[in-house]
Amino acid sequence: RGRHVAQTALVRLRRELGLPELSPAHRLDRLTAGVLLFTTRRELRGAYQTMFARGTVRKTYLARAAVNPNVVLPRIVRSRIVKRRGHLQAVSEPGEPNAETLIEPSPARYPPGDGLYRLTPRTGRTHQLRVHMAALGLAIVGDPLYPQVIDVAADDFTAPLRLLAHCLEFDDPVHGYRRRFVSRRAV
Repeated sequence: RGRHVAQTALVRLRRELGLPELSPAHRLDRLTAGVLLFTTRRELRGAYQTMFARGTVRKTYLARAAVNPNVVLPRIVRSRIVKRRGHLQAVSEPGEPNAETLIEPSPARYPPGDGLYRLTPRTGRTHQLRVHMAALGLAIVGDPLYPQVIDVAADDFTAPLRLLAHCLEFDDPVHGYRRRFVSRRAV
C-alpha cells in the first residue's frame, strides 16, 4: 500500500514535470500526507534510498488524536510489529522489539478533547506510528484501521487520516550538506 502512494504520486509527477527518471527515495502509507522525497537521476537514486534503509534520515510526523490524561508523555514506545499478507492491520506481538517511536505532545490546541502529537520513528515498520498510537489509547483521528477496522470506500476523503509526514532531515549523500524539508500542510 505504501508503494501505491509512491506510484500514484510518481506517475502524476512524472507526467506533470516531464521527468521520466523521477523515483521515490522512500515510501509512505497510502493514507499519510506530507513530505515525500523523490530523486530525478537514476545514478543517484541508490544513495538516497540507502539513507532511508539504514535509518540515517530523521523523520518527524504530526498526528491529531484524542487527549488521554492517563498517558504520560513524552515516551518511547517499543514493540514487535508484524504485518501479515492478506491482513489489513499490523499487530504487536511478543518478542524482540523491531519498532521504536518517540511520542511527544505538541502545544497546539484543537477542539476540546483533541491533541497534536509529534512522532519521531526510529525504525520504519508498516503502520508503525498508527499501531503505537492506538496501543496507547491515542488512535489517530480518521484512522480506518486502528484500533479497529472501519469500512470506508477507497475514494472517500471526507474524514482523512490526520497523520502528516512533517519533516525530513539528513546529510545529503551526494553533496554532503545538511538538508531539511518541512511540509506546510496542517494536520
